Formats: sequence, C-alpha cells, structure tokens
Amino acid sequence: MNGGARAARALWLGWWSAMRRYHRFEVRNLEAVERGGAALIVGYHGRPVARDLCMLQTLIYERTGALPYAVMHATYETTPVLRWLIEGGGFVTGDGSQMENLVKGGTKIMVTPGGTREGCRSFRHRYRVDWGGRLGYLRLALKYKLPILPTASSGVDDTYIGLNDGYAWGKRLRIPGRMPAWIGVGPLGLWPLSPPYPVKITLHVGAPIDFSDDKVDPNDRQALLALHARVTGAVQSLLDEARA
Repeated sequence: MNGGARAARALWLGWWSAMRRYHRFEVRNLEAVERGGAALIVGYHGRPVARDLCMLQTLIYERTGALPYAVMHATYETTPVLRWLIEGGGFVTGDGSQMENLVKGGTKIMVTPGGTREGCRSFRHRYRVDWGGRLGYLRLALKYKLPILPTASSGVDDTYIGLNDGYAWGKRLRIPGRMPAWIGVGPLGLWPLSPPYPVKITLHVGAPIDFSDDKVDPNDRQALLALHARVTGAVQSLLDEARA
C-alpha cells in the first residue's frame, strides 16, 4: 500500500469512527458479521451515502482487525485521489482477481444493489427497497458460494431531506458515469456542504441466506429473480423491523 492509500485509510477510518459517535451507531446481531469466513453483506442504500455500512466496516475492523471490502462503481477509478480511497478505504470495483483473492482470504464483501437509484430519491420515497432487476450481487454470491447477510438500518433516510430523484435527473442530464444529480438538504444547507442530521442509526443484520445447495444456473434469469425477491423481501422486513 502506497503513502496515498495509507493516508486515505487513516482518514476513512477516522471519519467513520467519528460518525459512529455522531449517529450513536448500534448494530443488532453483530455476531453474524463477526463469524469467520467470507460472506456477501447486502444492504439497503440510505441517502445519499450508505453510511451505515461504512460505519459497520470500520467497527468490524476495530473489533477484529479484518477490513470488509465494499463494491464501488468503476467510475471512481478515474482520479488519483479516488484510486487511493479505493485501495486504502477497502473497496473493489468489480469481479476479478482481487475479488477472488479477497473471497479466498475469508473477507466479507459489502454491496448495495440499489445504489444511487435507491439512495438519491426525494423525501416522498423513503425506506422502500428499490433494486429493480439488478442481479449482479446474486451472480457473485453463486459464483463464490457466498452466504448472503441481509442488512437494513433505521435513521439512514433521515440524514438528509431529498428534494428530487437524483438518479433520474442524472440520466436526463446525461451525466457521465451514471452519476446522480441529487439535491439534498441538511441542517446547515445543501449536501454535500452540510453535515447530516444527527439521527440515531441502528443497523439490523438478518439471518444468513445460503443458496449454495440450490444449484441455480446464474444464466437463468427467472430463477435469479425468484432469489432476488427472497433477498429484497428479507431486507424490506429488516427495514420495517428497524423502524418499528
């Protein structure tokens, strides 16, 4: 790891450690994540950043010394600063040799299939799973025989007030890299200049979902959609439970 990546890791861990205190972060069923062996942590994407999973990542690192890796869009590799963040902050941008080595080493992989489609919505659409037909995470789980750990948190859609559908606006404006054009409001003004509202965030981890014995063909879209419905249903149930 080079100097830029080491600095990025220190800043990343320090920032999200501070955010855990700011949001009074709590995890229910943390032991499911701390168990040994690789797994795919699949979560709801709060707005506009999946801050609950970022906080979980740093918490696990502090407790066990093992850094879970998160899947990030390859667009972020285009600038040196973000490349340092990818290396130092614990990110992987696709399924390749790095992913294979991480899984072999027992690393937990985190993914939010909803992405900016889910995380950059308006205040009218909150705490509802919206992954569309994105099935890449299932193909990843099937390929590497990874159990899926569904997660969802209360508080994550209350950190900012969304004023528009940033994902749709980004497509309409043809912003490169499928980046969103989202307008969000925090306690001191517009995101990203304003910090988030200091809401309490509680992350719930569900029971593992294991497809390794199902012998599903990753090219069978209908079979994948059936599994997809099972996972999204589990995440939505966790969302409802967390908010209750």
